[in-house]
Amino acid sequence: YVADGHHRLAAAASYARVRRKEVFKEEGEYEDFLGVIFPKSDLNIIDYNRVIQDESELSEEALMNAIEKQFNITQMKEQTYHPSRPHHIGMRYKGSWYNLSLKDNQVNEKDPVARLDTAILQDLILEPIFHIKNPRTDKRIDFIGGIKGIEALNRRTDEDMDIAFALCPTTMDELIQVADANRLMPPKSTWFEPKLRSGLFIHRF
Repeated sequence: YVADGHHRLAAAASYARVRRKEVFKEEGEYEDFLGVIFPKSDLNIIDYNRVIQDESELSEEALMNAIEKQFNITQMKEQTYHPSRPHHIGMRYKGSWYNLSLKDNQVNEKDPVARLDTAILQDLILEPIFHIKNPRTDKRIDFIGGIKGIEALNRRTDEDMDIAFALCPTTMDELIQVADANRLMPPKSTWFEPKLRSGLFIHRF
């Protein structure tokens, strides 16, 4: 399973195909790429959270009413809040944290992608309410790895963003089920630990 680096892997494969045509043989250094293998027992997946700029122009009441169509909303007393189970999403809005609990029959639980919390947030909140259709390119959204803690969401919503969303980590089983179905994970669904040290290698072909 390619847990990270699939774009680099695709680029390496594309380069190999070009070189095969140039030298007319399937051998050479271009057939190899640098990689590392971890057993899943040594990998940890932690949450990958979102902060957004709210340009919906909805009032607080209108926003809550829109979210309440698919979620039960509970205001939390804590200064920080992180959901502890799937289909519960933390939301920081105007200095307060809320638990958004998905109502029954809102997603297809048999679909390995649609039932992911990252997909639920995107499909039921970010796109229909805030009109963020492509989280990869939309400048109104930013992603914060759970390694930075929930306090990072508080800071960003106090500084330059309006709303934060905290998610439960994707599980290893969920990741494998998506891959086995030949599907792709939603963008920024997983933050893997441990991470390799960064470095730069230059090699002349």
